[in-house]
Amino acid sequence: MRVRSPSLENVTDAQRLSGYVDVWWQAVDDFTHLLEEVPPDHWATPTDLPGWDVHACAAHTAHLEAVLAGGPEETVEIEVPAHVRGILGVYTEQGVAARRHRTADDLINEIREACTARRTALLASPPDDGSAQPEVIFGGVDWSWERLLRNRPLDVWMHEQDVRRAVGRPGGLDSPAAGHTADYLLESLGLVLAKRAEAPAGSTLVAEVEGSAPVAFVVNVDGRGVRLDHLPAEPTVRLAMSRETFIVLAGGRRTPDEVTVDVVGDADLAARVLASMAVTP
Repeated sequence: MRVRSPSLENVTDAQRLSGYVDVWWQAVDDFTHLLEEVPPDHWATPTDLPGWDVHACAAHTAHLEAVLAGGPEETVEIEVPAHVRGILGVYTEQGVAARRHRTADDLINEIREACTARRTALLASPPDDGSAQPEVIFGGVDWSWERLLRNRPLDVWMHEQDVRRAVGRPGGLDSPAAGHTADYLLESLGLVLAKRAEAPAGSTLVAEVEGSAPVAFVVNVDGRGVRLDHLPAEPTVRLAMSRETFIVLAGGRRTPDEVTVDVVGDADLAARVLASMAVTP
């Protein structure tokens, strides 16, 4: 089997990072416009995220974007909820708690003002080294420019979708941020196949997600899941699903028994893959 070679496309770090910024900026615009359409009595509607309602999703976004724009870190004391896991989970919960009593307009305006300030700074002094570390980052995470700028469209769009599902306003599944997020998360399937689902060496997985190009992975002799440059005719497992189904599984928003996935091949391995697809915090 041929393992996919690194892309030979002549794209510089500066061009790639600038593309992430463009996708993030569109995602912010889509999200804030959606929030403006949510009726006041729907802001307390629970989302798929344990303990978080629509207001919390907006507050979380406002928190991270404000910090990235140079705002102060939150210092509020909180009683850690049962759904919170890890130090970063506590950190994000502090940002939500600090904004608990802010109005919808307050949160929307904070997101827009922070993002406008950050985009202005990024345009004035665009990063050109993806491996370098930003001077300002949230929660003390050890992220490069590549990881930070690639993750921000994902985070904003995932919360847009959390809100859409909560308030019954489907849409936004074919936006630039939707494609960016789906393709980004598809890269995790090699890890899921080899490490989480513990597929034996030689096992192959093909994933067909609506709106994205099909991808294939194989478990190599070292027990690592690597991407293939072709689609096996008869993979060990073939999974086909809608983009929304893939996102709620990879985002840990829903469980396999709550969605519809077409499975061909090893049913037991497929079940293990689907049960361990959640890769976002």
